[in-house]
Amino acid sequence: MPLQAVESSRLYRQIAEQLRGLITGGEFDAGTRLPAERDLARQLGVSRPSVREALIALEVEGWVEVRTGSGIYVQPQAQRASVARAPAANGSAEWGPLQVMQARELVEGEVAALAARHAKKPQLAAMASALARMREEAESGDGPQGGDEAFHQAIAQACGNEVLVDTVRGYWNARQEPIFSRLGDHFENAASWQAALTEHAAVLAAIRARDAEGARAAMQQHLKKATGRYSASWKRANKPGT
Repeated sequence: MPLQAVESSRLYRQIAEQLRGLITGGEFDAGTRLPAERDLARQLGVSRPSVREALIALEVEGWVEVRTGSGIYVQPQAQRASVARAPAANGSAEWGPLQVMQARELVEGEVAALAARHAKKPQLAAMASALARMREEAESGDGPQGGDEAFHQAIAQACGNEVLVDTVRGYWNARQEPIFSRLGDHFENAASWQAALTEHAAVLAAIRARDAEGARAAMQQHLKKATGRYSASWKRANKPGT
């Protein structure tokens, strides 16, 4: 198969471009199932998460269809969207979701530690309110994205550093991109929301206790687990307990 190893940043976009070129060149006809994620990763010399991001990007653009438990299939040409994209002002349109999660684990752990040291009562109240909103959204059957964002933004506001506030805001701006939404469609469900609620509660408890080390560890653990949920097997996608 004429695949070439890729390197540098924006890996998932490079992978998507190669696969798109193979489809348009007739290597994969409409209705054809693509090689397994692990096989593509091996041939391209990249990680499976990067391949997953590329496949999700192609799905958003209508080039492939993800059939859980079956595989990734090439869509008819009529389904395919133009690949022209207008990047966001901060460049976040090109950020891969799993790389964003990795960055969040590093940065937001420190943000939580600072919040544990500096948070004032109104800021603690804002965190608690956001957590309650998350719980209400989850119980209503909707994804608790609004409360989730409010919770992380409230922690950032409490850290006392405006650069970090803007950095966290940039992560959430990136989450507005379709690739993030589609990833959530596949791997978020009632069980994952409940897990996230428990993890958020642990972060808040540590911040309330002025435990900077505990807040850092709780936030890092939450984001590590969230990344794990997005990296789960396709066969487990959107199934209870993932």
